[in-house]
Amino acid sequence: MTYKVAQLSQKNALIIANDWRYNDEYAFYNMNEDPEDYEEIISPNLRADHYFQVTTDNNQLVGFFALDSGNNSEQVEVGLGLRPDETGKGKGLEFLQLILKFIKNNYSFSEVALDVAEFNVRAQKVYAKAGFRSQKKHTQETNKSSYPFILMTRKL
Repeated sequence: MTYKVAQLSQKNALIIANDWRYNDEYAFYNMNEDPEDYEEIISPNLRADHYFQVTTDNNQLVGFFALDSGNNSEQVEVGLGLRPDETGKGKGLEFLQLILKFIKNNYSFSEVALDVAEFNVRAQKVYAKAGFRSQKKHTQETNKSSYPFILMTRKL
């Protein structure tokens, strides 16, 4: 199957924000858990040109990602999400590699960073398979509280 990457459409942003629901502890990633994240993804002005959708040949939405470099020309941080019914099926590595290829082909960053919730061992394993290494543990404010996260990076 081939995938297409494009700017996140308003239609798909609303689907991700309002319809995608992860189960069990992964409900942590539901957009409605964090009002700031929710507002950012549904607002064209806030998401600007930093959000992308990944679709199949027949325009089926399979995932999204956001790129944030701040003012850093060397490193970009990636936030990503795979459609809930596609998670846990061994598709994460292919999805992540697609995103890394897109970054390499369209930007000049030399390093990619991912911030992953400490409890999400499943994602950490995928990131490690893709060449990411843990750099530091830290606490991050999200979902109306503070949670432990792990910063992982890799060179492009």
